[in-house]
This record gives sequence, C-alpha cells and structure tokens, in this order.
Amino acid sequence: MLEIEKLAVEIQGSRILHGIGLTVGAGELVCLLGRNGAGKSTTLRAIMGQRTITGGSITFNGTSLRGKQTHEIARLGIGYSPEESEVFADLTVAENIALATKTRPGPDAQDRIDFAYQLFPKLRGYAARGGGQLSGGERKMLSIARAIALGPQLLLLDEPFEGLSPIVIPEIAKGVASIRAAGRAILMAESQLHHVPEAADLLYVIERGEIIFNGTPAAAKSDAAVMRVIEGAVEPAA
Repeated sequence: MLEIEKLAVEIQGSRILHGIGLTVGAGELVCLLGRNGAGKSTTLRAIMGQRTITGGSITFNGTSLRGKQTHEIARLGIGYSPEESEVFADLTVAENIALATKTRPGPDAQDRIDFAYQLFPKLRGYAARGGGQLSGGERKMLSIARAIALGPQLLLLDEPFEGLSPIVIPEIAKGVASIRAAGRAILMAESQLHHVPEAADLLYVIERGEIIFNGTPAAAKSDAAVMRVIEGAVEPAA
C-alpha cells in the first residue's frame, strides 16, 4: 500500500532524513519509533506533502506522492492526525468532523461521520461545542475522528498519546484498535515504547534521520543495541 524508498528531506539546508525506507501493507499497524527530533514527524509530513522531498520516492497504491499537494494526497485515501491535533477552534465538533467529507465527498459521507462518532462516543455529546473549548485529550479524539471521516485506507497518527492524561489514553487506544479492526492500515509515530500497541505488525526505529531497525516489536526487545536507542527515546525531552 505505502512504499517509501531512499527518502531524503532537507529543512533550511539541514538534512533531516537520510534515505529512509519503510512499507505499510493493507490492514497493517506499523509503528515508527524514535526520540524527539529523530525524524518521525518529518516522515509523516513528507508523506502528506508538507515537506519537500529532496531524494527518493513515496508511492501509495502505486501512485507517486512526490510533488502532490496535501489535499490531493488526502483524496487518494490517506488521513492524517498531527501531533498538535490542529482542530479548527472556531468550528464546532460536528463541523470539524464533517469538514473531512467536503475534502473527500461521496455517498457514504454520513456513514463515515457515524463511524467517527462510534470511535469516540464522547464527541457526540460535544457535537455543538467549539473546537477551542475542548481539553487536550478531546482535541486528540476530534483530530483522529476528523481524519477517519475522510474514509482513508491509510491513517497517519503522529504521537497520538503524547502529553495526554492516563485517564484518556485508554479511550484513544480503544479507538485506534477499532480503526485497525475495521481494516484500515495505520502508520503511527511514537517516542515511547510502552505506547506501541501489542498488536503492531512491524516496528521501525529511527535515529538521526535513519532507520536503524525494522522487525517485530519482540525482535526489537531482544536486540541490545536497538534497546539502548529505544531506551533513550523514552527519556523525557530536555
């Protein structure tokens, strides 16, 4: 479904990604793990056309994403929930979710909206509330719900659990599990190993813009060199 080969990205003259490669198959849950600044968010933003690619390729279902605009990529079937959530504060919860169906319209638009509310039932009660009136956990739920209302085949999640209350994390995790159970592929960026779902099919570890490991989470845990990097990734940012 998603294939990244030798991807390179520079920002203001600094090389951020150094020829990375990864794949996500249909229905798979793949995690990209690394410390803050390792290149996780840059990778997801490059997929969504928000970072200029200076080398390599990104293809989705055989279509090159290089040079495409974000809205074009979304219409191909890729949803994106950024780390900062970035919901529209001046729109209601209902308007935020419905907005995705304007980007990618279709006869199943209402079904997609209903599925978004099924993932996070709390949002239905907040449908008339403004996006700016939500807590951090509620904004994260709304960000994911809006992305899934697009009807994507692949969902990109950037640190979906970062900075959330321990009370909220199980709700988010349950929603992610339901998305995966519905057959959607997920590429999740994470900085903490304990947030990687046990059901993850594949784990990539990124360090200084390079992939240093790919395999199962169990294989990563048995590799002492990889664990040293992972353990560094779970340390709080300075």
